[in-house]
Amino acid sequence: MQKRYDTVIFDLDGTLLNTLEDLQSSVNYALALYQMPQRSLEEIRRFVGNGVQRLIELAVPQKISKEMLENVFAAFKEHYAIHCNDKTDLYPGIPELLIRLKAEGFRTAIVSNKLQEGVDTLYKQYFEKSVEVAIGAREGIRKKPAPDSVFEAMKLLNAQKNRTVYIGDSEVDIATAHNAGLPCITVTWGFRNRQEQEEAGGDVFAESPEEVLKLLYKY
Repeated sequence: MQKRYDTVIFDLDGTLLNTLEDLQSSVNYALALYQMPQRSLEEIRRFVGNGVQRLIELAVPQKISKEMLENVFAAFKEHYAIHCNDKTDLYPGIPELLIRLKAEGFRTAIVSNKLQEGVDTLYKQYFEKSVEVAIGAREGIRKKPAPDSVFEAMKLLNAQKNRTVYIGDSEVDIATAHNAGLPCITVTWGFRNRQEQEEAGGDVFAESPEEVLKLLYKY
């Protein structure tokens, strides 16, 4: 069967990895340090997608000082650097999907709004043998939904736009693919529900990693 694409660019959180509990733990650690109310898992689910700076901005009480916001953010980063992989794990079927993609000659990359240090730690743990490129938030590359990280990944993989597809789970991912001029496969097991994804413009959905592989050939 002929492949429709040969390059696959993945979002990380909510697409390949379930990172929600570790994010919640680090957010609540930082909030507790400054006597601020804790956040539920559902709140963290709603807050993620636009990078950890925005996550903290949404998690802290409104109208706090810029200095206090920076203090909470610094505490979060310090805690998350140590605890980013306490409860985090690959979604079921993802290891098998990545092995199949590599075996069948697909080029693969990860693009994330997570800080580059966090991406590097998780890449080394989970993806070093199966994914070629992993790009996180860093100086000089605008965060998603800007297409910069996608274009950087395509450059590193020497990918052709008409042979590249983006895979993610959130409204940020759908917008990122649109801004990069790429088709988007939206996965339904992540941090957004189907209604939220459809309202954001999602139109091709994968209910499982096995379905992702099928879509790469026929979508």
